[in-house]
Amino acid sequence: MNQTLLIPMVAAGMAFVSVLLLGYGVMAWLGNASASARLRERVTGTPSGAGRALAMPFMSLWRALARVFVRVGSRVQPTDEAEVSRTRTALVQAGFRSPDAPRVYQGAKGCLAIGLAGLFLLLRSLLFSDLSLSLTVFLTVLMATLGVYGPVLWLRWMVSRRKLTASDELPDALDLLVVCVESGMGLDQAIDRVCDELRISAPVISGELKLLTLELRAGKARADALRALADRVGLEDLNNLTSLLVQADMFGISVGRTLRVYSDSMRTKRSQRAEEKAAKLPVLLLLPLIGFILPALFIAIMGPAGILFVDIFAKINK
Repeated sequence: MNQTLLIPMVAAGMAFVSVLLLGYGVMAWLGNASASARLRERVTGTPSGAGRALAMPFMSLWRALARVFVRVGSRVQPTDEAEVSRTRTALVQAGFRSPDAPRVYQGAKGCLAIGLAGLFLLLRSLLFSDLSLSLTVFLTVLMATLGVYGPVLWLRWMVSRRKLTASDELPDALDLLVVCVESGMGLDQAIDRVCDELRISAPVISGELKLLTLELRAGKARADALRALADRVGLEDLNNLTSLLVQADMFGISVGRTLRVYSDSMRTKRSQRAEEKAAKLPVLLLLPLIGFILPALFIAIMGPAGILFVDIFAKINK
């Protein structure tokens, strides 16, 4: 490759690194701002609009992209009702309850597939014109595949992260629910009170309990509302809890005793999960230790001796 083709590649690489660093800086700044806003909300107990004000330009850009994704998704979404139902369930479990969420999701997959493939073909025509046809076709298909399956992996990650958050927040919610029920409140009133108390410290469980309260006020049967809650979260522990509450309501068993026993088991599971993560930590630290720390240590220890040997052998050869 001659130097005339090397200069545009270096310039494009420097531009890419600059944009990437700028993006990381903006994301870090917004993340610190949102973290400060959340901390202020926890301390004062009042919602803060600073995070929303910082995110307003990005929200307007996201709305414009969402409208494009909706138009594309309405044309490329699958016709199989089972596939559409699974996608909608996964989006609800990830926290996206908008009616247009499935179309936005399908549209994002289509736009990413076309955009990544088109971007690669553009870079190929500008910078990598010496690539063979077979390699170009392979990389184009690979980029389109990444565009299709990238949102799938992202959605799975969002669902698993939300389930983990709900699993961590559930024991505290059950403790408050036990206190409210044993103090003489009914189950519906206790759920309403708990979702108000946990609005800041446990937003996932609080939002789901608030939706449960609204469904109960709308006249939905308690058993159906509890099962809908379990389906929205997709957490096995919450599914078992709702089954216990339905059975306790059906057979007249004490709800407070049932909640207390299940709360103790949930706290035990959370402690065991924390112990499991602590036990995995030495194994996870082994790879960074071997890949980064030990080479630097060897260079610091053996480097001066290596330089000395090079000088000695150079003098011998002379």
